[in-house]
Amino acid sequence: MQQEYASTLLENAVTELSRLPGIGRKTALRLALHLLRADEHVGVALGEAIINMRKGVKYCSVCHNISETDICPICSSPSRDNTTVCVVESVKDVMIFENTGQFHGLYHVLGGVISPMDGIGPDSLEIDSLVERVASGEIKEVILALSATMEGETTNFYIFRRLAPYSDLKITQLARGVAVGNEIEYVDEITLGRSLMNRTPFADSLKQ
Repeated sequence: MQQEYASTLLENAVTELSRLPGIGRKTALRLALHLLRADEHVGVALGEAIINMRKGVKYCSVCHNISETDICPICSSPSRDNTTVCVVESVKDVMIFENTGQFHGLYHVLGGVISPMDGIGPDSLEIDSLVERVASGEIKEVILALSATMEGETTNFYIFRRLAPYSDLKITQLARGVAVGNEIEYVDEITLGRSLMNRTPFADSLKQ
């Protein structure tokens, strides 16, 4: 049987690259061959950057956003409104909301949404830590900013029920500029910013 690659080292590189989301073996081979053709420092710099990222980046102990310190710059910033928390699915969503320039509160990254089909239940997410933050008494408003998918809506409702005992807490959600079925990462920044600024009480959606 003919060997697929002329080099075991190349094959190993292709295998590892193809583990990345959206990267098939053909694309992985093209990337690997590009790194071989490029100056050696290009591949070395890439490898060092990835190693340094894995060693140096951690998750904020408060909001679970990525950080190089125990508490991320957003949570530790004195200029942020620490009475308002925007609940998002992923670290990527934090970046998207920050790019709108419309939100100046804090975040809480769940690490996903409830999806029984994928084996993801409430205990798999950072929901208990959100409740603990609310229980501290400093938070006055929680904005539910999850994707308008069935899984996102299910997670919104679960969080709403968990936070219901805190009667002084305002629970809101994005205005319906974000169409039903849309994931946050595919919504343009202007629409997302407007939906954030024109957010509505979550309880109103239960009356519809």
